[in-house]
Amino acid sequence: MEEKEMKQELNFEEAMKRLEEIAQELEKGDLDLDQSVKKFEEGMALSKKCNEILQEAEKRITILIQEDGEIKEENFVPTED
Repeated sequence: MEEKEMKQELNFEEAMKRLEEIAQELEKGDLDLDQSVKKFEEGMALSKKCNEILQEAEKRITILIQEDGEIKEENFVPTED
């Protein structure tokens, strides 16, 4: 993926799919050093993008609770089953 394409807005699923592809390419060991470094750099950029997407989603996930006629906003905390 070229730098120009990286600037396009990727969604989380697309970025994760590309990260998986990069990991597979690197694991094969068919790339020369320069290609491997470029793939690694792309993977790091995608990883950062995924982290940013997750952090933003976490900020947006809230629960509205009605208490005493007031709407109170609380952070979402998942419960383990």
